[in-house]
Amino acid sequence: MGGEVWTLVVIGGPILLIAIVIWAFLRNRSAGRGTAARAERGAVELREDIERGTPPPR
Repeated sequence: MGGEVWTLVVIGGPILLIAIVIWAFLRNRSAGRGTAARAERGAVELREDIERGTPPPR
């Protein structure tokens, strides 16, 4: 019985790990246009605040 469990662990573990890595990659591979635009707008505002000498928000 112990050998059967280890066989399942040795074969199923890497398959499960690869599936999780692929899922995470596909889920996070690209930001939507709205997210990218919002990030760019925030970066511009932060640069302007730094140039004015205003401390960034915490």
